[in-house]
Amino acid sequence: MAQDDPTQLPQVLQLHFLKAWDSPLPQPQVIHSHATSVQVLLSTAFEIPITAQLLQLLPSLKLLIAPSAGLNHVDLAACRARGVRMANSPSIFAADVADMAVGLFLDVMGKISAANRFVRDGFWVSRGDFVLDRREASIVGLGCIGLEVAKRLEAFDCKILYNSRKESDVLVICCVLTAQTRHMINKKILLALGREGVIVNVGHGAIIDEKEMVQCLVQGEIRGAGLDVFGNEPEVRKKLFGLDNVVLSPHKAALTADCFTNLTDLAMANLEAFFSNKP
Repeated sequence: MAQDDPTQLPQVLQLHFLKAWDSPLPQPQVIHSHATSVQVLLSTAFEIPITAQLLQLLPSLKLLIAPSAGLNHVDLAACRARGVRMANSPSIFAADVADMAVGLFLDVMGKISAANRFVRDGFWVSRGDFVLDRREASIVGLGCIGLEVAKRLEAFDCKILYNSRKESDVLVICCVLTAQTRHMINKKILLALGREGVIVNVGHGAIIDEKEMVQCLVQGEIRGAGLDVFGNEPEVRKKLFGLDNVVLSPHKAALTADCFTNLTDLAMANLEAFFSNKP
């Protein structure tokens, strides 16, 4: 059964939840004061990073639950060295994030937001071309989200190329951020898209070299971009605001009622399994 509060588990478990976010003290200080008793840590990518130093403060920690698709805020090597098990949630977000990716793709290709502004400003169709092209699309990141994006794009007669960064003029970024994927989409790859190239990012802002992307957009070296994620959130490069060939979204692809309900259910299931000694 879905719960509004992920800390409300069946009474039989008799768990004590340390709600660090409710304390007026800094979170590291709150955690440190309860260090010896914490066995499970529930941490999102928007909170304090899970570093080796933090893990040293939690000698009893056995499980880390991350209600996110990526784990770039977690020192994975340190967790493995400590024997801390990890549970994240990529499949929970797949449908909603894929919907956003395709929505951004359609908006950029069809210039829907631009057309809306033109009509409101009284220009009607005297500016711009509003034809939706059928294109080849490369999906970078063939996981749960990437597969859902492919299913949706195929319905729009798009030819799908998987894990290819150069063979098409549309790139959809769905992969997680790692040391290997940071700035993976660099100037060389952006220029290879060509002047009709479009990039959609629902993965992580730092996967794209934003400075180079903005320059390519401003100079017309690529056609457009649809962005739900940014490299330094919540800051967004101001040059993007004045570009009609860019559609911006405030990292909201997964902020849906279904996602929150499913995340709560999954966190509950993980906690029940852990404290019941189940796999």
